[in-house]
Amino acid sequence: MNDGQLLRYSRHILLDEIGITGQQRIVNAKVLIIGAGGLGSPAALYLASAGVGRITLADGDTVDLTNLQRQILHTQDRLGQAKAMSGQTALRSVNPEVQVQAITSHLAGEALAALVEDADVVLDCCDNFATRHAVNRACVSHRTPLVSGAAIRFAGQLAVFDSRREHTPCYNCLFPEGEDADQVRCAVMGVFAPLTGIIGAMQAAEALKLITGAGEVVMGRLWLLDGLSMEWRSVKFGQDPECGVCGVCAAGARDDLR
Repeated sequence: MNDGQLLRYSRHILLDEIGITGQQRIVNAKVLIIGAGGLGSPAALYLASAGVGRITLADGDTVDLTNLQRQILHTQDRLGQAKAMSGQTALRSVNPEVQVQAITSHLAGEALAALVEDADVVLDCCDNFATRHAVNRACVSHRTPLVSGAAIRFAGQLAVFDSRREHTPCYNCLFPEGEDADQVRCAVMGVFAPLTGIIGAMQAAEALKLITGAGEVVMGRLWLLDGLSMEWRSVKFGQDPECGVCGVCAAGARDDLR
């Protein structure tokens, strides 16, 4: 790091758990953020301000007036602009040293797999189960850590999945594909604006902990926040051996393909 970076990131460097070594890991890191909305906005802003070297921001939607109540990456003068491009503008203004790649299409298939493989950490900040499961499959396949967040009404949740570690669960273990509850969206159900900030900021925190090795990440636990009472609840869960994504049978199938 140069003198300017040492000064900019000095408050991280002062932390024994991060120090110069940890901050250098942040500067060298590549993070993929799926979704530039309510969760992706605070997550991306904190990761950029922390100095993550390259942030890939993927979102196929455009900025709408109803987004501005909570999606703090965006501004009224960027209405109609692709969210990924709007987010790129915001992140560059926060920290011009960070490389920001904007993906303005909905990621799937080989394009998603390639970006997941190239990332050090993936943040799932999207708002639909199909994308969440696709991201999870790609993360398990390429052994890329995944930080998952969700927020609706006054309820938030957070979990970390790291398939680099043996016998650890994936998103599909917790929410099996095909058993999803009815899709709930902010456009229909509403969402408390600060809730997305809380969960998105925590996703950034877990990502930075994964990158630096500081502390313990929220793995094997689902953290649930009731925003009305401001009470947290933790639910433990483990790997499902019958999981079609990370279970014993699925692992055997992946090995056969190698």
